[in-house]
Formats: sequence, structure tokens, C-alpha cells
Amino acid sequence: GDRLKTIFLHNIYSIPDGERIKECQQCGTCSASCPTASWMDYSPREIIAALRAGILDRVLKSNTVWMCASCYSCTVRCPAGIKFTDVMYELKRLGGKYGYVDRRSTTAQMARSFCKTVDRYGKNAECELLARYYLSTNPFKALGQFGLGLKMLLKGRFPLYPHRIRGRKSLRKMVEAAKEGAQT
Repeated sequence: GDRLKTIFLHNIYSIPDGERIKECQQCGTCSASCPTASWMDYSPREIIAALRAGILDRVLKSNTVWMCASCYSCTVRCPAGIKFTDVMYELKRLGGKYGYVDRRSTTAQMARSFCKTVDRYGKNAECELLARYYLSTNPFKALGQFGLGLKMLLKGRFPLYPHRIRGRKSLRKMVEAAKEGAQT
């Protein structure tokens, strides 16, 4: 309720330049700059309006935070200097922490699968990523991608066996330190 709304807004305002959300002019530059806005339930401009109005359910239960490509186009072009990509990262973190992520969301499943493969290998492992994703969403849908996957495999663009990077333990320590820092 109101307590959660206060926590979320406090966290958003606490990120560097987070208070700039209050200066949003609703010009739509962020939405027009976003390469994935057409697939989002709510555009970046609508997300900011919903946040300012305290309508958190709509923001957190939408696919918008998971569709963000992290390209920073919105951030670079915003005339008010709002770091919208950072806001999206914070919304993902808070949504996961407080149970607002729809476990059936395919975009959230892709994000989780990606994180698991990076944690395991230190980098993305496309074959395992897709296997994890399709097994957690719709295994039969993978059959429709077989032709493309085979072409990519034959051209050397889709390795079946990923190589682990050196220093995975150090990478995990950095990730854990970043998580701890975000929780304080």
C-alpha cells in the first residue's frame, strides 16, 4: 500500500539524480527514443507519470522494465536530465525484492535465464540461455527456431559448448558486493 509506495519512491529518488523525475515535462522524448517502446505495455513517459502518481502496481506488473534494452537513448536525450535507464534497473530490483515480478512473464524468464548463464560461465552462453528459457516457458516453441539455430550453428555463430571465462569467482564477488551495496 502506501508504505510500499513510499519505499519505492524513496529508492527511486535516492539513485543518482533520481529526484529529476519530479522535473519530467512529459515531452515524450524518452518514448520516441526508445527502440523497444512499441513492445512495452507502457512507454517510458507513461512509466514516469505512473511513478509520480504513485501507481506502482501498473508499473511493476507490466513488461516494460523487462523490455528495456539498456541502450541509454532515453537518458541521453532527456531534456530534464532524467536517468531513465537507471530508474528501470531500480524498478527491476525492487520488483524482484518485493515480489512484483510475474513468474510467468517470458521477458522476466529470459532475464533470469541470462543471469544464470552469466553466473555459471562469466559470460552469455546462447545455447544454454535458450534451453533454459524455452524449458521454463514453452519447450514446443523452440521447435520453430530450429532452422535459424542450425544455420547459426553451421556458421559458427551459435556454440553448443560455452567456454568459461577466467576469474569467475572474482566476478561473482563483484556481483555480490554490488547487490549488498544496492540493499543498503
